[in-house]
Amino acid sequence: MIKLTKNLKPEEFKQYYFLKEELKDFCRSEGLKVGGSKEDLENRIVHYLSTGEMLEEPVIRQVSTKSPSEITLDSKLGENFKCSEDKREFFENEIGKTFKFKVKFQKWLKSNPDKTYRDAIDTYYEIQNSKEKTKIDKQFQYNQYIRDFFKDNDDKSLEDAIKCWKYKKSIKGHNRYERSDLEALL
Repeated sequence: MIKLTKNLKPEEFKQYYFLKEELKDFCRSEGLKVGGSKEDLENRIVHYLSTGEMLEEPVIRQVSTKSPSEITLDSKLGENFKCSEDKREFFENEIGKTFKFKVKFQKWLKSNPDKTYRDAIDTYYEIQNSKEKTKIDKQFQYNQYIRDFFKDNDDKSLEDAIKCWKYKKSIKGHNRYERSDLEALL
C-alpha cells in the first residue's frame, strides 16, 4: 500500500484509494482544512500536491433553520436544504422512527426548493417503495465494489468480498470489481 505524503504526485494520488480518515490525517499534518466530504478532501489534496498551496474555499453562510414546531406540511423546503436534526425530528414525527435521510431522498430535497414538506413525504414513500437501485456515488467506492462483487459471486462470503477489496485498493489503478480480483482468495 502506498503512503500518502506531500511528495506524491497528484496523478499518482488519483490512482490509489485512501480512506477518508487517511485523507483527514494528511490534511491535519499539512495544516489543511479537514472538514467536508471525501470528495472535498481529495480535491483539496490534489490542489495542494499540485501547487504546494492551500485551496481557497468559499465561505458558506449558515441559513437560519426553522424549529420543528415552525415546520408544517405546507412549509417550503427552501434553498440550500440541510438535513439537520430539526428536520429529522419533523420527518420522524410525520413518517415514524424508521425515517432515514437516504442519499436519493437527500438529493431530491436539495433539488426541489419550491416543494413543500408534504411533497417531500410523498416522495419519501415513493423512493422507499421503488425497486430501482440507488446509484452509488464515487466516494462510496467500497459499497459499489461489494455490490458488484456479490452480483458476480453470490456463493461467496462478505469476508471474501472484503479480502478482494483490500487487495484491489492496494494496487495501482481503478477500484472497480473485476473477476481477476478473486486471485486474492487463492
